[in-house]
Amino acid sequence: MEEVSESIYDHPKYYDLVFGADCAAELKFLEGCNAKHLEGRAERWFEPACGTGRLLFRLAQRGYAVGGIDLNPKAVEFCNRRLERHGFAAAVEGDMAAFKLAELRDSSSRSEPKLWDLAFNTINSFRHLGTERAARSHLECLAGVVRSGGLYVLGLHLRCTEAPPSETESWSARRGNLAVNTHMWTLERNVPKRVERFGIRFDVHTPTRQFRISDELVLRSYTDRELRRLVKSAGGWEIEETYDFSYDIDAPIAVDATCEDVVYVLRRTAERA
Repeated sequence: MEEVSESIYDHPKYYDLVFGADCAAELKFLEGCNAKHLEGRAERWFEPACGTGRLLFRLAQRGYAVGGIDLNPKAVEFCNRRLERHGFAAAVEGDMAAFKLAELRDSSSRSEPKLWDLAFNTINSFRHLGTERAARSHLECLAGVVRSGGLYVLGLHLRCTEAPPSETESWSARRGNLAVNTHMWTLERNVPKRVERFGIRFDVHTPTRQFRISDELVLRSYTDRELRRLVKSAGGWEIEETYDFSYDIDAPIAVDATCEDVVYVLRRTAERA
């Protein structure tokens, strides 16, 4: 099979298919957070590291004003092209650890920037922020664009300290004549440096071509204690509730050292660091 060593984020068409399988469950959960945890209904939704906008697009279809930011220009272009076909435009290119409200766009085309009600980052993109400083800056930036009482729904894989971690994961996705088989595996876990390296590949099958995209992901690791310490140090946020990746709004969890997949619901407070 032909193989190319490229970033999976530079192939938004395949990325969107690969990570689109849980959209319905994620949307149901996010709207559940809106109903259960938010002070006042969310009309404005923001996604840092929005990628292809798979969730933004569906939220916009439901009548919400949406906006996003992502570092990858190909992902932003893909996101906006799909939104614009349906009369929306929302994503901007930028660093999720360094942005201001005035730099953002939203699908309601307001001329003046307005604070967001609910922000979300559900599939580990937060862990691309490789330092404590960058992660804290991300939370501080969000505190500057989300209204008081608003939410940040943050999903990530934690580093287990009392259970064997998952080392490999494989899944498949299909849309029409396009199929992508994905495999992800651990290359390194450096606990002292809090760095985890993973190999990932997309095996792409079309009617005219079969090829493999190979990439490596470098992510910062977190225990529950480290995440809570970060939230406290950033200021402006408090942890409202925790869930797992079953996305059951009626089944919050108590996070312990065996938990790996956790969704933190953060509430924006008036306090700032």
